Amino acid sequence: MTDLNNMKIAEARDALRKGDVTSLELTEACLGAIEGAGALGAFVHNTPDLAREQAAAADARIKAGDAPDMCGIPLGIKDLFCTKGVESQAASNILGGFKPEYESTVSGKLFDAGAVMLGKLNMDEFAMGSSNETSCYGNAVNPWKVDERQLTPGGSSGGSASAVAADLCLGATGTDTGGSIRQPAAFTGITGIKPTYGRCSRWGIVAFASSLDQAGPMTKDVRDAAIMLEAMCGHDAKDSTSADIAVPNFEAMLTGDIKGKTIGIPREYYMDGMPAEIDALWAEGRKMLADAGAKIVDISLPHTKYALPAYYVIAPAEASSNLARYDGVRYGHRATLEAGDGITEMYEKTRAEGFGPEVQRRVMVGTYVLSAGFYDAYYNRARRVRTLIKKDFEDAFAAGVDAILTPATPSSAFGLGEMKDADPVQMYLNDVFTVTVNLAGLPGISVPAGLDKSGLPLGLQLIGRPWEEGDLLNTAYALEQAAGFVAKPAKWW
Repeated sequence: MTDLNNMKIAEARDALRKGDVTSLELTEACLGAIEGAGALGAFVHNTPDLAREQAAAADARIKAGDAPDMCGIPLGIKDLFCTKGVESQAASNILGGFKPEYESTVSGKLFDAGAVMLGKLNMDEFAMGSSNETSCYGNAVNPWKVDERQLTPGGSSGGSASAVAADLCLGATGTDTGGSIRQPAAFTGITGIKPTYGRCSRWGIVAFASSLDQAGPMTKDVRDAAIMLEAMCGHDAKDSTSADIAVPNFEAMLTGDIKGKTIGIPREYYMDGMPAEIDALWAEGRKMLADAGAKIVDISLPHTKYALPAYYVIAPAEASSNLARYDGVRYGHRATLEAGDGITEMYEKTRAEGFGPEVQRRVMVGTYVLSAGFYDAYYNRARRVRTLIKKDFEDAFAAGVDAILTPATPSSAFGLGEMKDADPVQMYLNDVFTVTVNLAGLPGISVPAGLDKSGLPLGLQLIGRPWEEGDLLNTAYALEQAAGFVAKPAKWW
């Protein structure tokens, strides 16, 4: 029974219903795996007692015949989600010791469906980063390894990706502001979907950039993503951006039949200097979808080249506004003051001590682009570019494209520390294929599709029409079936 943590969500759900396994047994297997995986740094707050309590309750529900699909499934929860009575720090010292008195809507929906929380997962501080190296806990590590190098699991949902890839949990929550679900999923050989903006409630998720943030599941395959996403979705009156749209049975839509579907290949995503392996995988992805019966067409998304600059104006601007609330007054860290210090000194010292360098950088950039002399030159211009990017996608879909295929990342996972002293822009370039999806508010999914020459996973991204996650998941399912990716990291931790 010790390998139960290797199960997928669908597999575990069926075993639980048949009585072949209990949630408590599944949970104990995961807790044991977590205990032996300290070297990965994936979990930062463990909740074994709560997990056992929830597992026992899930077993009772299953026995009584009241078992939603997620009932009894052990999960990891990203530290960005507020979890009642459990540390929720967004991997930042400024929220040290913060235990919310409330539950985020998304985690609450999962727990209402009977899911089990094993603990909180590592991430980049306030979700700002692409390598999990800005976390106050220290970085999470990718379970995939080459030689003796330790690799990044990606960011910001690096702990979630690492935990799922290493079978520490059956699934995990992530959030995606510019690629923070899809990039780590690609780096670790798992599946991650960012749904349409408004599909999942943002209430109770620590805000980074409010017009871009969206929660989503990180799982071992597409079917699991469909099952978990359905439980996470739904209208929430507490979030004004939450859409009042019916949530379909996403799993039931996984037929694998994509005959007659039109898949667009955007010419602007051919980047100078893109590794030959990424290009080859993309070409292979096109062939796999064509062989499955889809029509492959070239399309143009002409404003793609402006996406990264626009994103790195809009996201820091919203972050500087959202992070203004962390002032040492109501909760979290407060600096020790000297005699004569006033409120201004308290703010300055608290924020200087509580925020890490990357968060400070983005707050300063955001404050600058929102300042009186630069608001129109930077922020308003970036918003206009965002509208043009959104229209590019609308035009493609109006022309009959059902989904768009791109690489998920410009490379496989890089070594921890390799970009630490480099120009920050080099790190930001990791988001080159993913930020457009957030700017346009569209659903996007990363599916593992191959290995590079070093044996590291590579992912392909599919971008879908708004609110058509079911169709997108089905196309991803067809791609997954064709790719036949079953590789797992060799255990070294």
